Amino acid sequence: MISKSNRLMGAILLIAGTTIGAGMLALPVTTGQAGFFPSLLMMTALWLFMMLTAFYLLEVNLRMKGESNIISMVRLTLGRPGEIISWIVYLLLLYALTAAYIVGCSQILEELLSSWISYTIPTQFFSIAVFIIFSLLVYCGTVAVDFLNRFFMIGLIGAYIAMLSMSIFKISSPLLLHADFKFLLPSLSVMATTFGYHIIIPTLTTYLEHDVKSLKKAIFIGSLIPFIVYLLWQLLVMGIVPVYGENSLSEVSIAGSQITFSLHAILHNRWIGLFLRAFAFFAIVTSLLGVSLSLSDFLADGLKIKKTSFGKFFLVMMTFIPPLLFALFYPQGFIAALKYAGICVIILLALLPSAMAYLERYGRQTTRSMIKSQFQVFGGRVGVVLTLIVSLILLAIEVLV
Repeated sequence: MISKSNRLMGAILLIAGTTIGAGMLALPVTTGQAGFFPSLLMMTALWLFMMLTAFYLLEVNLRMKGESNIISMVRLTLGRPGEIISWIVYLLLLYALTAAYIVGCSQILEELLSSWISYTIPTQFFSIAVFIIFSLLVYCGTVAVDFLNRFFMIGLIGAYIAMLSMSIFKISSPLLLHADFKFLLPSLSVMATTFGYHIIIPTLTTYLEHDVKSLKKAIFIGSLIPFIVYLLWQLLVMGIVPVYGENSLSEVSIAGSQITFSLHAILHNRWIGLFLRAFAFFAIVTSLLGVSLSLSDFLADGLKIKKTSFGKFFLVMMTFIPPLLFALFYPQGFIAALKYAGICVIILLALLPSAMAYLERYGRQTTRSMIKSQFQVFGGRVGVVLTLIVSLILLAIEVLV
């Protein structure tokens, strides 16, 4: 029997683990030209806003009968049109993330091999190599992915701590004082993606046996941990990498590559370079494993495909071929794909939760189909309407900027 405190700790770590991923590699690239303190202001506001929408999702989830997921919650509150939109957006989100991580993994492989091989290998070769390796892993199933993911997560944590402890003393205070607010809004997409943990809330509601107090703690602490991790990462990068010039934040942003390459070039330290490469590799691989497996299962459930030998092969091709095409024709699209994912995150994890909460509270037909719950997010009708308006504004910024 798992104790209540152990379950809470597990829930906190699940939220933190779901949140922290390869998106943080792109975070300082998209926010760097705005500056450390402006981006910290935006990141704090977005962390609090996404936590608010997570609480709205929790409110709706606690009123559902039995176990539920986001799709079933949308079906009950927003009806068939909302369900169709959710399916499309969820699918686009998973495809955008898979494409970003294939590109990111290809870039790391290319950078590693270029220092060992004198002749040039086409970039597309590395994308195909990533496609083959991860297709085989996903075909082998959850057990194989789970085993590798645990190993890579240990590597990710170790590399992050080592990299931070060795590099933190090389931070230059003047670089942190740079501020240019006009670059802040374009960073919104990637920043929103890095706080997308909402999809695990229905699972945690069941795991914590509908304990409202524990669930609120899990969401707050579980999202606070990634916030601190991102804060230290931003501090490190923006305090070492210049905004303009060679190996700068602006140069990396234009190239659509990863900031770890610039950090390695600036620091000129063999061990720091090793930990930077390991950190980037583990961050992308763990994200790619989780997202691609989720996409495969999502397609299997949605298309009612049985996991026979042929069924698994078909699912793997459906999972990886579209993102592979993106990687082949847009090999520098790591940040661009994460920006597309950011649009989906705002729709799925901000706009829909607040819309569902409004109908769950004030829609008569919806209310009759739900069970009673003691939890309701503060602010009443005004609060949920304001959240809806802010979600729509954020979506407009994502699309237009």
